[in-house]
Amino acid sequence: MPGAIDRFLAAAGPLGLHPDVRRFPEGTKTAQDAAMAVGCAVGQIVKSLVFDPKRMAELLAASTVRRADAEEARGATGFGIGGTPPFGYPRPLTVLVDRDLMEHELLWAAAGTPDAVFPITPDQLVGASGGSVAEIKADP
Repeated sequence: MPGAIDRFLAAAGPLGLHPDVRRFPEGTKTAQDAAMAVGCAVGQIVKSLVFDPKRMAELLAASTVRRADAEEARGATGFGIGGTPPFGYPRPLTVLVDRDLMEHELLWAAAGTPDAVFPITPDQLVGASGGSVAEIKADP
């Protein structure tokens, strides 16, 4: 996906962010892969969400909620699954940030491709994404 990291960086600048993008040839497609690559806990990885659909529907005042397929996700965000950053989309999207992420000093998020991540603080994540902090993770 040529240019995805450049598009991500171009979106970060106006938000006052200058991400330190790190690339890992072995990939960071899963939260576990990303955590191993950067040397952090899986809970510090901002990745595809596992969420409680009923709770999410209540938060969004929607009758139902479902996970988007790969084509829908790319159409909405402009980025492929496994590399979708938390901001930089072609149109505004509703963003919810799981409350558990706020417990960490530093998080790691995708930077446009499945092999690129960048560090970001929880407050920067919420501010840059325009997200709302909520309890959205699925119960174990």
